[in-house]
Amino acid sequence: MPAFFEKQVHVQEALACACGRGVVTAPAPPKVVDKGEYGPGLLAHVVVSKCADAMPLHRLAQRMERGGVPMSRSTLTDLFHQSAEVLLPLSSHLLQCIASAEVVWADETPLRVLDVKKTRRGYLWTFLTQTPQGEWLIGYRFSLGRARKTPKDVLGGTTGALVVDGYTGYNAVTLPEGRTRVGCWAHLRRRFFEALSTAPEAREAMDLILELYRMEAQARDAGLVGTAAHRALRQESSTRILARLSTWLAVQTPLHPPKSPMGQALSYAAKQWDALTRFVEDARLPLDNNRSEAALRKAALGRKNFLFVGHEAAGENLAGLYALVATCEANGVNPETYLADVLLRVQTHPNARIAELLPHEWKRRQTTGPPESHLQPSR
Repeated sequence: MPAFFEKQVHVQEALACACGRGVVTAPAPPKVVDKGEYGPGLLAHVVVSKCADAMPLHRLAQRMERGGVPMSRSTLTDLFHQSAEVLLPLSSHLLQCIASAEVVWADETPLRVLDVKKTRRGYLWTFLTQTPQGEWLIGYRFSLGRARKTPKDVLGGTTGALVVDGYTGYNAVTLPEGRTRVGCWAHLRRRFFEALSTAPEAREAMDLILELYRMEAQARDAGLVGTAAHRALRQESSTRILARLSTWLAVQTPLHPPKSPMGQALSYAAKQWDALTRFVEDARLPLDNNRSEAALRKAALGRKNFLFVGHEAAGENLAGLYALVATCEANGVNPETYLADVLLRVQTHPNARIAELLPHEWKRRQTTGPPESHLQPSR
C-alpha cells in the first residue's frame, strides 16, 4: 500500500453537570505548535523530504497535491521552520555532545544565501564524532562567512583531537592551546593525483600513501582498530613508510617550481607533516577526514536542487534539522519515525534529560517495541 495522507477530525465533547455548576471539556490531542492544524507525522514528512531526500518544497507541494492534499509552498516553509524551532534544544545539545568528545572531525562547504535579489556565499559546517559504542553523532552549523568564528563558537575551550584539512580557519581552536590538529592523507593524495599529468613521479608518493591505507586495512580485518595492538602496528610498519615518504619529499622538493601542481603538493605535505603523522601515536586517530566530507554530500545534493536558502535564520534552521536527520541515518534510525515521535515529546521532556531524545539514545530505548508515535498527519 503506497503512503497516503489522512485528515483526522477530533471532536472535543463538552458535558455540563446536572446541577448547572460546572462544564467539563474533553482534552485536546497534543499538538506540535499551539493551535496548529498539522500533526507531527506531516511535519516529519516535510523535514525528511527536504533534509534526507533533498527535495525542494515546491516539488513536495506538487507531490502532496497529487496525493489529494493541496498545499502551498509557503505553508510547507512555515512547517519546516516551526519544526526547526521546536527541535532547537535537541540540535543544540547534539553539537554540545560532539564538542565534548575527544576526537572530532570537521569540514565546511559553500551554501548560497539570498540577499536583495541576488545571492551571496554562506557556509555549512559539519562537526562529528563517534561514541565509545560506535554510534556517530553529526552536527551542523550555518554561517555567512568562512572565518574562524564558527569553529571557535562550536569547539572553543575544548581539548582533544581535531581531524581537518589544511584550512587555517581551524587554527582558532588548535593554536596555541586547544585541540591537537590531525591532518588528512586523502587531501594530500588528491594533490599528488592532480599533479600526475605534469609530474609522473607523483605516482611514487601515491603508492606510499596507499601502503599506509593497507596497514589500516590489515588492522581493520584483524579487528584491532583503536587497540594497543593497532598502535603497535602503526609504530612498527607505518613509521617505516613515513620515513621513506619523508626522504622522497626531501629529494623532490628542490626539483619542482613552488607554484606548479607538484610544487604545491610538496609544500602542502611539508606544512602539514606534523599533523599528518600524529596518527602513529594514537590508535583512535583516523588517516583522513573522509567522514566529514561524506557528511556534507547530502547538503551538496540539496544545494543543487533548492539552490539557496532565503536568509541566515533559514540556514540555521536547515543546519539544525540536517543534524538530526543525518545522525538518524548514520545510526540506522528511520528519521521520519523518530521526528514524528520527538516533535511532541521534546516540548514536555525535562531539559536536564534532553540527551535521552537524541537519535542514538532514542534508538537504545526502543527495546520493548516501537515507540508511541503519531505518523498520520491530523488537521
